[in-house]
Amino acid sequence: MRPEDTNGTGGNGLRVPMTWLSTEYLADDLLRTGDLMEPTTLEFRAGRDALALTMFLCGTPRDTPAPRPLPEPRVDELRVLTAYECTWRAWICERLAEAVRSAEPGDPDLALARAAWRWLEETELLAADLDAIGPAPWDAPAGRADDQEVRVWTPAWQLGLPLGHLAVHLC
Repeated sequence: MRPEDTNGTGGNGLRVPMTWLSTEYLADDLLRTGDLMEPTTLEFRAGRDALALTMFLCGTPRDTPAPRPLPEPRVDELRVLTAYECTWRAWICERLAEAVRSAEPGDPDLALARAAWRWLEETELLAADLDAIGPAPWDAPAGRADDQEVRVWTPAWQLGLPLGHLAVHLC
């Protein structure tokens, strides 16, 4: 978004990424309202970035901040897009590539969205390995003393996506 008044600079003023910033603010607000995670954690950041990236790429006209509160059709769309085991990662990659092709060079909103995606993909967080969870204690063989939680390094988006999904459900 270009400033309204460039004071004679010929229209080449600083471009402010208002679409991304307002979308990120809304995602942050949804996560804080849901009180799902301490806002100072990396998991919270992963949830905020995953939710903001989803909202940013799901078809909102550019340079138009997301409305607040979210309308019901938008909430339903976000619930579907962030559902566990959906094709979210492939959808994000496809939509991001499409946005890159259609954007102006140097688009600051897209630059921040791409940085958020890079962080979500490249950052790994230590988390419980949900695939390693065994049978319920009453189904476990007698005498089993291995109660330690199995933890694995997980891409940040895999932790952030369920947080974003829960935040949307709670809004």
